Amino acid sequence: MTTATIQHMMKYTKENFIFLVGGIIIYVVDIGVDLWVASKYFYQGQYTCAILIISFRCFSSLVTQIFSYQWFKNDCEGSDSEKLKWIFLVHFFHCGIFIRYWFALKYGCQAAFKQKRSGDVSETDHPNFIQKQAIDVMTDINMLRIFKTFLETTPQLFVQIYVLMEHNNHNFSQYAAIIMSFCGISFSTVDYQISLRKSLPDKDRFHVLSKLVYLFYKLLTITSWILSISLVTLLSARSSVILLILLWSCGFAWTLKQHTTFCKSKEMEYLYRTVVGIILLFTFFNIKGRKTKVPISIYYATHTLVTVGILLVYWVWKPSVVKEIHFTIVGILTILSLVLGIIFLVVYYRLFHPTVYCKQQTRFDEVDAEARDNVEVGRFQNFIMQ
Repeated sequence: MTTATIQHMMKYTKENFIFLVGGIIIYVVDIGVDLWVASKYFYQGQYTCAILIISFRCFSSLVTQIFSYQWFKNDCEGSDSEKLKWIFLVHFFHCGIFIRYWFALKYGCQAAFKQKRSGDVSETDHPNFIQKQAIDVMTDINMLRIFKTFLETTPQLFVQIYVLMEHNNHNFSQYAAIIMSFCGISFSTVDYQISLRKSLPDKDRFHVLSKLVYLFYKLLTITSWILSISLVTLLSARSSVILLILLWSCGFAWTLKQHTTFCKSKEMEYLYRTVVGIILLFTFFNIKGRKTKVPISIYYATHTLVTVGILLVYWVWKPSVVKEIHFTIVGILTILSLVLGIIFLVVYYRLFHPTVYCKQQTRFDEVDAEARDNVEVGRFQNFIMQ
């Protein structure tokens, strides 16, 4: 792998900048939508749902602010302490993501529109350095978006589906919001995967077909699982909570066994493992960049058994509910999305997976010394979602 090849693989394009601007707009709109939905639930007298919507928003914001500040602290180690205090203050008021978007706009604009020739420029103004800065900032943002997606958007989606199934006042806007939430969750996982691979020189890029197959695999498996847990919640909220706590415990235990080293401090590492345990409730998350055939098989086999078990419980204990049209629709969607999701998963790993993990280290060792110096990998070098 030559230096030129790596530089091409890590190129920040105008298309990336356009998606960045769109992401900022969506982030701001999402805040407004959450407030609107919460106020709507309050107005309708559904206070529990309103409190849950706000709680998920606050919890995800708190976690992302903690990680964002810690990454700034690590990156600014040894620099101006006054600047770090100012950054802490901004994160304290839950506005840290806007600093990151500011740097993303700054570096992204330079990388996509104002590239200089490599001659007669300082090291920090070198095109390759600016490209790497833009990509690294975007990777950080997409990582924080993943945390937000599974700490806020996904739990809020449970609330929306529960309200939809519990009450009969269905309307088009509710269905549209739920569909958009499913798509948003899936797209965020794909965006992060693309961004991560772009930031790591030893990771192969996603081709168009790979992106599509990966998207459908995530969309369908996540849809099936969320519908399954929603059915449990409709049957018994207590049972749903117990099931989620049990599955989170298994995911957290797996992260402990992996001996992850994503964070520099022990406290932050345990917080990271806790968050990964929550993400594992909804989708598979490879936290070490290693072969995933066995763990991913166990993961989705478990999801399949739990999903089938939930439907059987309804069949045995709630035969009257099974005969209702809404349950029939949800049941068919749950099974169909699960089967199709597993098919897309198999097809993805058989035909469209961009990397052969057992050869990654060999390929990275072949990168010449100059290329390594120019594209030093950061905190995500041992972290990849599958």
